[in-house]
Amino acid sequence: MAEAEPYVLAIDAGTTGVRCRAVFQDDRPSIASYQEFTQYFPEPGWVEHDAEEIWRAVVATFNDVVKQAGLPRAIGITNQRETVVAWNRRTGEVHGRAIVWQDRRTAQHCQDLDHAGHLATVRALTGLVLDPYFSGTKMSWMLQHGVPRSPDLALATIDTWLLWKLTDGAVFATDPSNASRTMLFDITTLMWSPTMSEILGVPLEYLAEVRPSSGRFGITATSELPSGIAISGIAGDQQAALFGQACFDNGMAKNTYGTGSFILMNVGDSCPLASQGLLTTVAWSIKNSDGTVTTTYALEGAIFVTGAAVQWLRDALGIISSSDEIGPLAESVPDNGGVFVVPAFTGLGSPWWDPYARGTVVGITRGTTRAHIARAVVEAMALQTRDAIEAMSTASGQTIAELRVDGGASVMNLLLDIQADQLGIPVRRPVDQETTALGAAFLAGLAENVWPSIDALRTRWKTDLLVTPHDAESGERKAADILHATWLRAVQRSLQWAEH
Repeated sequence: MAEAEPYVLAIDAGTTGVRCRAVFQDDRPSIASYQEFTQYFPEPGWVEHDAEEIWRAVVATFNDVVKQAGLPRAIGITNQRETVVAWNRRTGEVHGRAIVWQDRRTAQHCQDLDHAGHLATVRALTGLVLDPYFSGTKMSWMLQHGVPRSPDLALATIDTWLLWKLTDGAVFATDPSNASRTMLFDITTLMWSPTMSEILGVPLEYLAEVRPSSGRFGITATSELPSGIAISGIAGDQQAALFGQACFDNGMAKNTYGTGSFILMNVGDSCPLASQGLLTTVAWSIKNSDGTVTTTYALEGAIFVTGAAVQWLRDALGIISSSDEIGPLAESVPDNGGVFVVPAFTGLGSPWWDPYARGTVVGITRGTTRAHIARAVVEAMALQTRDAIEAMSTASGQTIAELRVDGGASVMNLLLDIQADQLGIPVRRPVDQETTALGAAFLAGLAENVWPSIDALRTRWKTDLLVTPHDAESGERKAADILHATWLRAVQRSLQWAEH
C-alpha cells in the first residue's frame, strides 16, 4: 500500500446524501465528493432509506477523494442519528429499508409507553423523551413486522452499518454518541440497558458493541475500497459538529442552523440529571494513550423549524423566490413592525416539547409588509435559540460564555447580530463551517496521532466572524429583552393549539 497522506478521510452520511471529505493535517484546502441517495415515503409519516444505496454512495465518494488526494492516514465516520438498519451479519442480507429518524410510524407506541408510566424511567436511564424520533421503537417495530429473529440479526444505526461494510463484516460496533440516541443505552453506566430492552422488547444481543468515539475500531477490508486503512473515529452528526467546533471545555456550546436547529452544550464528564425540555446525551468518549476512557456529556436543545421557515416563505407563500433573498429583505426594515412568527409547523421542540403547538403569525396590521414577515422569521431563529440556551443554563448551573454557530443560515450576519443581542454573549462563526465532517476527522486523527492532542485541534479552529452584543446597559439590550418578552407572548398563543 502506498504511503498514507497526512489527512483523515471523513465519511459524512447525512439524511439526503453522503459526503466524503479529506481533512488535512495542515491548513490545506480540503477535497470533497458528494452523492445523493433516494428518499422513500411509502405511507404518510413514513420515511425510509436503502442501506445498500447509502453504502454505494460511500464507495463512490470515498474512491473519488482517494483518487484526488491519495490514501488517508485514517477514517472517521459521522452519520444521521437515530436511523435504523436491520441485516443478517452472517449472510449480509438487509431486511427491508432503513427507518429514518424523521419517521413517525411509532408515535402510537410511544404514547402507549407514556400511558403505561415509562417516561420517568426513559428520562432517568437514557436522558431522552418518549418520541418516535429515537431508534428504540423503530427497532421494536421492525421485530414486530417481519424482521427475522436469529443469533445473526443486527439492529443498528448507520455508523455501525458502514463500519461493518468497511471491515467486510469483521467489526460490529458503535460509539456512545450514537448509542445514547437509541433509547436503549444507559447513559449513567454507559452500557446497554436491560430495563429498556425489556420495556421496548428489543433483545440486547442484536445490538452492537459500544466502543470509544475516538479509538481504533478496525481497518478497511472490503474489495471495493483500498484496504488496511484505520477506522478510528465515530460520532453522531450533532455531537461531531460540537467536536468540530472545538467545544472541548465545560460550558462551551454550538448551534447548527439547518432545516431545524440543534444546540449542544458541553457539560463535562459528569452525567447531569434529566432536565425538563432538554435532552441529555453522550457527546463523545476518547480512549487515552494509557488505555483509560474519558467520556463527555452534552445537553441538547432540538428546535424543529428554523431554515424550514425560510423554505415556507419561498415555496408556500411566495414572499421570496430564493432562500438567499431572506437576509437582504429582512435587513430592509429596521424592525419587525410588531409582527412575530412562531414556526410551530410540526409542534415545538426544546424547551416546550409540545406536539400540539401550531404555527402562529401575530401582530399584523395594514402597514405590515413582506419584509416585516421575513424579519420575524429570522428573529424566530434567534429567539428559539435563546429559549433553549436559557433552559440549558438553568439546568446546568453554567453560563455560556459564547456561542459557536454553523449551518446554512449562519451566513446571515443579521441573524448573528440578533442572536448576540438576544443572548448577551459573543457569537462566533468559524472559517470552516463543515463542522460535522471536521469533528469526525478530528476524532479519528486524534486516535491515530495525526493531531497529537486536543490542544492541537484548538489551534486549528479559526474565527471567520465575531459578533458581540450591544452593551447590557444600553437601550439596544433593553430592546432585545422587550423583543423576547413579546415573543414569549406569541409562543403562548401557539401552545396546545391542535386538539388532542
